[in-house]
Amino acid sequence: MPDSEVPGALLLCIDMQSAFLDSIADRDSIINRCQLALQSARGLGLSAVLTEQVPAKRGPTIGSIAEAAGDAPVFAKTTFSALADEAVSSQLQSHEVEHLILCGLETPICIYQTAIDALNQDIAVTILSDACGARRPHDALAALDALKRLGAHVLPLETVVYAMLHDTSHPFFKSFTKLVKTHG
Repeated sequence: MPDSEVPGALLLCIDMQSAFLDSIADRDSIINRCQLALQSARGLGLSAVLTEQVPAKRGPTIGSIAEAAGDAPVFAKTTFSALADEAVSSQLQSHEVEHLILCGLETPICIYQTAIDALNQDIAVTILSDACGARRPHDALAALDALKRLGAHVLPLETVVYAMLHDTSHPFFKSFTKLVKTHG
């Protein structure tokens, strides 16, 4: 991926693996929104990174997500917070990340702990509310509420992307509106 056209920002897609997705409420919707997030990142020139939780046991990122991510790096991790993993943390430092945009699984575990670590490192956090999932949606809502109170932004994907586009003259605007129609 070329240098980011959105300096200081990075999309982190966490643990989109079949072993976890199989027990997630709204599985297909989460996959769809994560695909849209990754395709949007590519269109905006936003750097992206994927993680996999113990892929030797849990398997790789599902194909449709890996395809949407293009050549974004994928990091295996054992930690729940992606930022607690040395390789992921180094990647964020090399990109001089000031704003982390999160999607993936699982909201009350890995998304929550990653967001907490980022906030503790003075990195702004936006969680794509419609591109995160959990086995128990009530737990996810509680985690998102706690993160909002700590200063994280919790917003739908389209709200975040349209804010990055700013207006209809952005070169990615028409492509994004087509992607939105494709992804419902």
